[in-house]
Amino acid sequence: MDYRIERDTMGEINVLASAKWGAQTQRSLENFKIGTEKMPIEVIYAFAILKKGAALANAELGVLEQEKADVIAEVADDIIAGKHDAEFPLVVWQTGSGTQSNMNVNEVIAHLANDLLKARGQALTIHPNDDVNKSQSSNDTYPTAMHIAAILAVEDHVLPAIDALHWTLARKADEFMDIVKIGRTHLQDATPVTLGQEISGWVRMLELSKQMIERTIEPLTELALGGTAVGTGINAHPRFGEVVAEKISHETGKPFVTAVNKFHALTSHDQLVFTHGALKAVAMDAMKIANDVRWLASGPRAGIGEITIPENEPGSSIMPGKVNPTQSEALTMVAAQVLGNDATIGFGASQGNFELNVFKPVIMYNFLQTCRLLTDSLHSFDTHCAVGIEPDRDVIAHNVERSLMLVTALNPHIGYENAAKIAKLAHKEGVSLKEAALKTGLLSEEQFDKWIRPEEMTSPNLKVEK
Repeated sequence: MDYRIERDTMGEINVLASAKWGAQTQRSLENFKIGTEKMPIEVIYAFAILKKGAALANAELGVLEQEKADVIAEVADDIIAGKHDAEFPLVVWQTGSGTQSNMNVNEVIAHLANDLLKARGQALTIHPNDDVNKSQSSNDTYPTAMHIAAILAVEDHVLPAIDALHWTLARKADEFMDIVKIGRTHLQDATPVTLGQEISGWVRMLELSKQMIERTIEPLTELALGGTAVGTGINAHPRFGEVVAEKISHETGKPFVTAVNKFHALTSHDQLVFTHGALKAVAMDAMKIANDVRWLASGPRAGIGEITIPENEPGSSIMPGKVNPTQSEALTMVAAQVLGNDATIGFGASQGNFELNVFKPVIMYNFLQTCRLLTDSLHSFDTHCAVGIEPDRDVIAHNVERSLMLVTALNPHIGYENAAKIAKLAHKEGVSLKEAALKTGLLSEEQFDKWIRPEEMTSPNLKVEK
């Protein structure tokens, strides 16, 4: 392989001739050969957004030449467009402040900018620290990138995925609203509901979860830029934080603002904990929905079998014809991973010491993994399962007819204890509820047919006739 010599304050180091990074990136590659988890590309794109905003803000404030700002912004646009993804090879398991990833971005932007300037015959040189990193520190750029990446991931990806599944389930709830089925509590038979009512509970889960996520977004709009090393803003223009927030807002279309207190912004990640908690709530709702679907579709002959789901792939390597609820299984595994991510994020956020938290990369890695997994799994569950949910009307009707809990409708007429006698007799002798009721002599066939009407038992406004 061909190499070139790069230099930094620690001396010389060999770098691949084709690479666009510099000495500090190379040192990180060699010193942190830990795991396979790379710095999420969403963080890199967020860095490029803030580097562009910082360059333009510095130019507006008169501390960076406009020509330098323009070429930095041009290169940043190319990075945001995904043209240089291979130039960002660093792992998550590096310095906890993210300094090496900040410098990776600085070095790549400077290298690419200098290539452009040379090709255009312009007598300018872009320095990774003095120009690309001007008015910044890794300590305020990385938390800024975290907030940018978090909002873009949540608003542009997770929320639309929730909306798509919500729409599908809302349509199913409406379509199945008149199909009376047996309800279940404690995994045991309960009084009737309609299939539409049951699914409407899932719909409300998604509605409320989305609302809770949206309520957590506003705190994330605060950006740490302008705090530099410890929150005092040393080496930055007094208005830098305000102006760069405006530039980033313009670039992203999101309403970012400079953080009220930069000391807090560098050492605390409570906003991300707050938002991830709401994402965890979505995951837990997804767990419940997916489990309900696989229970209701279980069987199909020896389980509940009240709904059918799409048959997407063979379910067994040994049992011919077996089809499994694989989309439910994938979604519930994602929910378990999100729960673990939440524990990591919470612990990482607790590790702020004095003026800096140094668990930033692992916090962001887990946060973005949650966003990706939720987005992908919700879309997959929607496309390959939810849209194909259909009722098995015969099974549903059979289960309603056999349920002993219909006896609950008799409570207002013959009392709880007499109703219990009927249910226990039916269960003991293996006869229908009606047969047991008539056998006790507690009511007539006409009264039974009048009072035991499952379709009316699903109405919360049922009027009891004495």
